[in-house]
Amino acid sequence: MKTMPQQDRPLAGILAVDFSQFLSGPLAGLKLADLGARVIKIERPGTGDLCRSLYLSDTEIGGDNSLFHAINRNKESMTADLRNESDRARLRALLRRADVVIQNFRPGVIERQGFGYEDVRAINPRIVYGSISGYGEDGPWAGLPGQDLLAQARSGLLWLTGSRDDPPMPMGLAVADMMAGNTLVQGLLAALVGRGFHGRGAHVQTSLLEAMIDFQFEVLTTHLNDGGRLPERPAVDGAHAYLGAPYGVYRTRDGWLAIAMTPSLRTLSELMEITGLEEWLDDPRAAMIHRDAIKTVIGKHVVHRRTAEWLTILQPADIWCAEVLDWPALMGSDAFARMDFLQQIGRDCGLSLSALRGPLRVDGQVLKSARAAPGLGQDTDRIVTEFALDVMDTSADEIVSRQAAP
Repeated sequence: MKTMPQQDRPLAGILAVDFSQFLSGPLAGLKLADLGARVIKIERPGTGDLCRSLYLSDTEIGGDNSLFHAINRNKESMTADLRNESDRARLRALLRRADVVIQNFRPGVIERQGFGYEDVRAINPRIVYGSISGYGEDGPWAGLPGQDLLAQARSGLLWLTGSRDDPPMPMGLAVADMMAGNTLVQGLLAALVGRGFHGRGAHVQTSLLEAMIDFQFEVLTTHLNDGGRLPERPAVDGAHAYLGAPYGVYRTRDGWLAIAMTPSLRTLSELMEITGLEEWLDDPRAAMIHRDAIKTVIGKHVVHRRTAEWLTILQPADIWCAEVLDWPALMGSDAFARMDFLQQIGRDCGLSLSALRGPLRVDGQVLKSARAAPGLGQDTDRIVTEFALDVMDTSADEIVSRQAAP
């Protein structure tokens, strides 16, 4: 597929200043950069974003790990000591030119440094300012660490996931961070669109917990309108706590088969030549009331054939099912190849790293960029010179006047 040039992307011309670190905030910056925004990452001199040294794999590029590059590619890095008045003056000058700010410190931290929303709005009233916290800005959990696994635990997701007798089961990735970052991007984009109509900036806020609660809005809505009853996780082949048999994942002779919706239990039974389901075939309530018993019978039957055999039987009959793939199988599929999802990113040092592109296509073009994450502070001098940060002393009124000009 053709790659859309950076200057043609929807957010070309937008300047985002990213104070955040680790995953949720930097992911929001990554999504803006993929869409064409210029994202300047503000990092502590000497150490930078602690994610640079957070171990994920032994794959490195330019001294940084693969996790850091995955979520900070296509950005610039400027170092600034928030305790140094000269650096703080530079940042204030840069923020006067910015469209977006992103931060994910614990509540009160960036405010004490003088770069909270009210501080930035005072020098740039049109700023769209995005904040991610762990559990909101006040309340008994506000000061607790906003960490992904802990947010998953408090959200109810660990309790909900898996089969009935499984221990609490986290997802195999940092879903709270990723959901919060993507949620923030939605709000930032909405605020930018609104600013284009009425000229006002906005403070967009979310938290890991809010993002995880929203992630469960479907099942929580059912719970809230079901007399407060809690769902029972399936005892076998668990998948969705509120959906009846055959919904689940079943072991086959050589792997696993996921079965979702079916026209009817009778149709499935006839196609798969299952015996033992007869007493439930004509009862529309049986799929939920006798969910575990039905799934046990299905599971004992599915295991006798290979996954591919079941697909050739079920898919032509419009039974919604799929093979369970690992990453090599997914990436080896024709469907994955047609998406043109992989890209190579690198630095001038000659090292390169395989990465994924952004998941959007605009006008049929993909959003790739060959730039790896920046070296710590590699763009500081150029940014200072380009924006004249050591000499700029423009008032907020002058900035608003200039931004409002055609």
